[in-house]
Amino acid sequence: MTVTIDSASGFCWGVVRTVEKVEETLNNSEKENVYILGDVIHNPKEIERLEKKGLITISHDDLPNLNIENSKVMIRAHGEPPSTYLTAKNLGINLIDATCPLVTSLQKRVADFYLKGYQIVIFGKKEHAEVIGLRGVCNDECIVVKSVDEALEKIDFDKRTVLISQTTMDRPTFYEIKSAIEGKVRELVDESQSAERFLAKDTLCKAVYGREEKLIEFAKSNDVMLFVAGHNSSNGKSLYHVCKLANQNTYFIEDTDEIDSNWFADAQTVGITGATSTPQWFMDLVKQEVEKIH
Repeated sequence: MTVTIDSASGFCWGVVRTVEKVEETLNNSEKENVYILGDVIHNPKEIERLEKKGLITISHDDLPNLNIENSKVMIRAHGEPPSTYLTAKNLGINLIDATCPLVTSLQKRVADFYLKGYQIVIFGKKEHAEVIGLRGVCNDECIVVKSVDEALEKIDFDKRTVLISQTTMDRPTFYEIKSAIEGKVRELVDESQSAERFLAKDTLCKAVYGREEKLIEFAKSNDVMLFVAGHNSSNGKSLYHVCKLANQNTYFIEDTDEIDSNWFADAQTVGITGATSTPQWFMDLVKQEVEKIH
């Protein structure tokens, strides 16, 4: 049985930047505690590795209790709403921002559309860390949807509307929602006016949807696929779905103890891939475990 790791898998550049910033801060903070607000990325194995190096994961409720003379607090890849920065400033906390630049850019776009008076529709998960940040830059005056039905139910079609997306959602659904909103707008206003009433901005991360074509090829070229990611990874769920459609013998695992030897009974080739937040070192470990089976 041949076991191969997808050459296109591993951290996206935004996660690489965040992890490097965390490690750099840890290396330069011998006598200081380094905290991070929430999970640094949505992968428990990488969180565990960084916590062993000294990173301490905290919540917003912990901020007032920190010893600010001996602490640094990092903003994770998903970003934070303006209220977090204001709280840190008022408490005198030394903040280090490791937000993914794509998320920072998206926050600025949402804030700009909000100031221009647009009704903002976000395709995403309302309580996802990235979406909480986006809600914050528009004073939470937005509509968060996960489906066409939700969009058609919640949108006020009398208002100028802009549709944007959480960066890690799936692309097909975004375009289904875009098409549905456009169709509804055309029903309500003249064709000549419809362009002024609705804008759609594809703000999905190319590191996620840009992998789909090669991922499909890789999945089809193997008898069995293992998709390795954190169970709470949004981009992991999206890419796993792509992989599963291409190869029904695709299995999602977060840890090596979830591997079932029965999956490989008749397999000659096994492929391993993962989310943009799945570390390469852990996929190497998964490969070693699978190779022990046969």
